[in-house]
Amino acid sequence: MSMKIEFLLPDHPAYTEAVEAMRRYHKAQDSGAPAIEVERLRMIAESMFQSVTDYQMRVFGLAGGTDH
Repeated sequence: MSMKIEFLLPDHPAYTEAVEAMRRYHKAQDSGAPAIEVERLRMIAESMFQSVTDYQMRVFGLAGGTDH
């Protein structure tokens, strides 16, 4: 049985969570948080945006990413 995969709208929680992760990263960066914490937050935000991008690429039938 095949499931229909829908594309994500900008207000989808995956997008909003990725944006919030990026805000936390920039806030830590601006506040002078320890480098290890800033890097951790950067990696989380980058990963979240990459996951959304990979998903959208698959929905639109374009190459990109791997199935998670």
